[in-house]
Amino acid sequence: MTKEELIAYVKRFPNRPGVYLMRDADYNIIYIGKAKSLKKRVLSYFRHQNFASPRLKKLVDTIYDISTIRVESEIEALILENRLIKLYQPFFNVDLKMNERYGYIKVTDEKFPRLEFTRVILKNCANYIGPFVRVGEVKLLLRLIERYMPLRTCNFDLVKHFPKRPCMKYSLGRCLGPCAAKCTEKEYKERVADVILLLQGNSLQLTERLRQRMDVLARSMQFEEAAKIRDIIRALWRVSRQKHSTPDAKMEEDNYLTTLLSIQKIFYLPLIPWRIDCFDISHTGGKETIGVVVVFEQGYANSSLYRKFNIQLDKPDDLRSIKEAVYRRYKRVINGQSPLPQLILIDGGSEQLAFAREALNMLNIKVPLLALAERNEEIYTEFDNCPIVLNRNSKVLKLLQKIRDEAHRFAITNHRYKRDKLMQYSKLEDIAGISHSKALLLIAKFGSTKNVSKASIKELETVKGIGKKNANTIYNYFHKEENF
Repeated sequence: MTKEELIAYVKRFPNRPGVYLMRDADYNIIYIGKAKSLKKRVLSYFRHQNFASPRLKKLVDTIYDISTIRVESEIEALILENRLIKLYQPFFNVDLKMNERYGYIKVTDEKFPRLEFTRVILKNCANYIGPFVRVGEVKLLLRLIERYMPLRTCNFDLVKHFPKRPCMKYSLGRCLGPCAAKCTEKEYKERVADVILLLQGNSLQLTERLRQRMDVLARSMQFEEAAKIRDIIRALWRVSRQKHSTPDAKMEEDNYLTTLLSIQKIFYLPLIPWRIDCFDISHTGGKETIGVVVVFEQGYANSSLYRKFNIQLDKPDDLRSIKEAVYRRYKRVINGQSPLPQLILIDGGSEQLAFAREALNMLNIKVPLLALAERNEEIYTEFDNCPIVLNRNSKVLKLLQKIRDEAHRFAITNHRYKRDKLMQYSKLEDIAGISHSKALLLIAKFGSTKNVSKASIKELETVKGIGKKNANTIYNYFHKEENF
């Protein structure tokens, strides 16, 4: 792309957190960065005339294409940026190319625990929380803890040594003063549990704990203490919630990363498919057709990005329905309403794949496509006429099946909802003066709309709530053609 084309393209990026990957004319990744707002951050590269360094100028002059991966928070963008830099080793990335260790916060194994920052995990009874990609993020959390949920920072062995009076930090409200018995061991451990929840990213659970504690204090007329907890809750919501990995979750993330790398290798994808969109169609005999797209990010479903489309065609056609759903989905991308995935999965075979590609070509969008046929679990690609059949125990196949099945579930659920909603509607409601409740009374009496249309005026009058006027209106509605 030319510089002008790049700027026009970047202006369609979302104002959301994410990672951007810059490529040269040979489509090699030359720089990877993270952003709180993808649109604003990437546009900033093209607004400068005099660059701060020749290296930056060379980077901007070399850019030919830019890809984005949207995430839900800036913290997730930091972690993903780090992973991608380690994986691709871009030429212009210098800060994170070395394989430095992640930082962790260590909760010491003591009667009254302390917090320490470390890059080394030892085999002891301490609690290590992380990883943290940037030291700045650690400092932000530690400042929040120091102000609102402080723990002791001194190195005293409180089993052997107890000062006669607490230090200045206690007077400033920056320590509970366990050294001078200003708090019980139970109160201190409760504070430690709160801090661990915050560091692990469980802000919702922590907030609920604090709310319950605040309500108890308020009921017991301890309004000053209740106000302190209220301030902590407000501070928690001001700070972006950060997700951290437990050992089991980290292992699961590593498994997903391995699987995503395998998908990239097997299907010759230019990028790891951190985000996969999957499409499916559902209908009843060709009527009430629903098209859906579900989104998986880093192997996990993100239901907040799911979308559904009411397909309006003159006759039943699954292929055209897929084409319309794909077109309408990525038309929004052009308008900057959502980001592009690194892979699109279609529930179906080679024909569905071809119609999906037609939709993308209409929008001039180049994203790899796969189709997964349910009967024999065959995977159709655009580079091979024959489908790929993976081992049924393959982690790649299982992940693709998981995504396809979720799309199928979402399609069926929304189709049933639409069908049930339509079934609740009666043609009788088109008649002036006939409400939904009156229509139900008529159906209950005569069994169907067809039987109502055959009823005489006297028969209609026998229905409670209808009356002579409504009976005449209903009769005339169904027999108006006979009057001409």
